[in-house]
Amino acid sequence: MPKITQGAPWKPKETPVKHKAVNRRSVVIGIGVAAGAAATGGIALGAQADEAGTSSAPSGSAGSLTFDKDDYTELTTTITTDAGDKLVKYHFYKAVTYVTKPVDEKYQCLNVSVPVEIDGGTVDATRAPIVFANSVGGYMPSSVADAEGVGGGGVTGGPGGGTPSGAPSASASSSAGSPDVESGGNAMVNARGGMVNLGKLGLAAGYVVVEPGARGRTLTDSEGAYYGTAPAAIVDLKAAVRYVRANKGVIPGDTDRIVSTGTSAGGALSSLLGASGDSRIYASYLKEIGAADAGDAVFAAGAWCPITDLEHADGAYEWNWGANATNSGAQVDRTVSKALQAQYAEYQASLKLRGPNGFGRLTARNYDEYLLKQYLQPSATAYLADLSDADRTTYLAANPFITWSAGRATFTWNDFLTHVGARKKSAPAFDAFDLSTGENNEFGAGTTQSRHFTEYSLKNDTTGVTGKRLESDIPEKLDLMNPMYHLEKKNPGRARHWWIRLGTKDSDTSLNISANLAAALDNLGDDVNHLYYWDEGHGANIDAADFITWIAKVTGHRTK
Repeated sequence: MPKITQGAPWKPKETPVKHKAVNRRSVVIGIGVAAGAAATGGIALGAQADEAGTSSAPSGSAGSLTFDKDDYTELTTTITTDAGDKLVKYHFYKAVTYVTKPVDEKYQCLNVSVPVEIDGGTVDATRAPIVFANSVGGYMPSSVADAEGVGGGGVTGGPGGGTPSGAPSASASSSAGSPDVESGGNAMVNARGGMVNLGKLGLAAGYVVVEPGARGRTLTDSEGAYYGTAPAAIVDLKAAVRYVRANKGVIPGDTDRIVSTGTSAGGALSSLLGASGDSRIYASYLKEIGAADAGDAVFAAGAWCPITDLEHADGAYEWNWGANATNSGAQVDRTVSKALQAQYAEYQASLKLRGPNGFGRLTARNYDEYLLKQYLQPSATAYLADLSDADRTTYLAANPFITWSAGRATFTWNDFLTHVGARKKSAPAFDAFDLSTGENNEFGAGTTQSRHFTEYSLKNDTTGVTGKRLESDIPEKLDLMNPMYHLEKKNPGRARHWWIRLGTKDSDTSLNISANLAAALDNLGDDVNHLYYWDEGHGANIDAADFITWIAKVTGHRTK
């Protein structure tokens, strides 16, 4: 298990210098959204819905898919890493449209950042890995068109509870985790509660960074029709990958070593990019927007707290958190919870997954034992071992459910659930009977804002929906949005290297969703680095430096 590292909050400083040879766009000087700045604290459903048709298009041409290597602005920024501050000079290519027939160029464009100097030393990024960092949160629209530098795509849903501390301390409380990222946010937080930006860290390591925008579920046109619902986000990200790969030898970086990253819904999309590489089921959607004639497979995928496998997510959630009360102290409807748990048991059996390290077949009956042995107890052990003797003693006194013996933590599943406390979501968690969730909106179509995507919730609808069957397009869209579909098909174009992370207290989703993803990949023989952060919640990323090192390892990159 990788050692848990503690990064420092971001303190970016930008100094731009315009490229003398060619500068065809008007670029505002300075950084738009600093990675360490206060986040917006959540997203309202209608906040961006009126932006369709009113935004100014990026100045890059939508008629050509040839990357203009001379059209950049030279910037200098200071990036704080675990190894200290790095002074990075880089070329910044802004708002490059990645399709020839965009629906909305504000979202269907990408930024590229190429390091040329780090701490005064020249960097040759010609064959460097490419960090493909999406900033999607809550399946909402994601735009980089107004960014003024690397990592400038915006941070949403930053920690809403508590004040970030200088360092985690077990003596402070019975739970030492950093504050949660709010549901629907795209932010990542380190163990100190500071913001993490993988694009910036990748740039500081000498990697090329591509930050794509993508359409999202709240976008509507002048007639009120939704044009960013499923599968728009994954189609756009695939188109962006195709643009990069079509420009092999022109765009800096190794286009055969693209590493996708994302958190929450962005983590789901990153895992979907990894699982669905070159799948033909997206062909018509990609053709419709004029995507490049190139592959869309990525080399590796990093996914943090992925909100995925949506058609089975309600059952998985109740299997995991069904016994936990909500924040108000109330229990969810037990009939609903038990019915969803029963559905999940059938689904889990159908997967026929086997746990690594000889655990055997994974079922709803033994999954608690599997999570304890494979992830939760090792996570607690690593956390406790990293504490000072005094802090460990204090933490164990505050958490007597943990037995600490011979340097190993053990506890029961029920005690773990009690330790986590309140669940964040009601039942059903994702396909709500009243069509109120972001996921319901994600499957909206035409002028219909939200739709059911499971038979169970449709049957129990409380909004007056009269249909007895799911809309005919829903099954296809579920496949388009689910990495498990592609793994069950043993997609040959999938990534072979995976980094998956989740906090043990993250009840925005269920622990078994990412564990199933990891098990499916392991069963296929892929390289999977998967662990849970002890006492951390949604959006946690407390070993970002290890991830940056992992990229170099799996891609074979060596700094010159």
